[in-house]
Amino acid sequence: MTITRLFLAAATAAVALTSAAAFAQTKTVAITAIVEHPALDATRDGVIEALKAAGYTPGDTLKVEYQSAQGNPATAAQIARQFAGARPDVIVPISTPSAQAVVASTRDIPVVFTAVTDPVGAQLVRSLDKPGANVTGVSDMAPVAEHVALIREIVPSVKRLGVLYNAGEPNSVSLVKALKDEAQKAGLTVVEATATKSADAQPAARSLVGKADAIYVPLDNTVVSALESVVAVGQQAKLPVFSADTDSVARGTVASIGFDYRQVGRQTGEAVVRILKGEKPGDVPVTFAKGTDLFVNPKSASAMGVTIPEAVTQRATKVVGQ
Repeated sequence: MTITRLFLAAATAAVALTSAAAFAQTKTVAITAIVEHPALDATRDGVIEALKAAGYTPGDTLKVEYQSAQGNPATAAQIARQFAGARPDVIVPISTPSAQAVVASTRDIPVVFTAVTDPVGAQLVRSLDKPGANVTGVSDMAPVAEHVALIREIVPSVKRLGVLYNAGEPNSVSLVKALKDEAQKAGLTVVEATATKSADAQPAARSLVGKADAIYVPLDNTVVSALESVVAVGQQAKLPVFSADTDSVARGTVASIGFDYRQVGRQTGEAVVRILKGEKPGDVPVTFAKGTDLFVNPKSASAMGVTIPEAVTQRATKVVGQ
């Protein structure tokens, strides 16, 4: 009887130890985005792909939690606090508003942000090379100079460039500042229109009719989430609309030079893996999204009264809308 009890006790202890070991090997990654739109969704999917490629299996050695703030900063802050309370192994905020909310909610849980234009300006890190504290990530600062050159190539007559954005999004403010600098070099005048919520995007676009020769939409979460309404204005007014991200070209913008956001997500996921394997976020330099693609949409261009030059189409990575 005593031997049997000892055996059962030993077996129970072994099961407990095995379960504890399995539990210890399971990692939890909490992902949040300010809103759902193709670029941010692709980023999230890329993060998960990179984790899988590194051997983390969802439902087994990996638990992934995801929540969208649906464009509401207050909800973003609530999600950040909820994640901080749950204490996952890593939090991955997608977009500047979500990153700011998460960084404000914890000083010890590792944070790997992504799709953030200006991490230093947004006060997420002290520097790019040595971010310090519990934060690192991937910046998607857009190639604005290339955007301006592309717009001028497709619309040679452009003199006034409209830009549509949410002035409350720090990433957009940084991008618009860069746009003004590049536009000035090219002899263009920038005309601003702002939208504080998605429903404001179409009226803001309409306000640019007659004031601008083309519209530029940065990777602004508020405006991009309502992009179709902006494209509709462009078609009605024969006012070409360009975007900072290539995902928006399939949704009706004329063209863009931008990043593959699924690849941006993979790059972010690789940083997450480094953290899960023991590196400190503050010792992992912030990196920039790698590689750009040129997407064009001749059908949308025609609907907005312009023709994409053959030279542009020939060097495009992808021609959509045909």
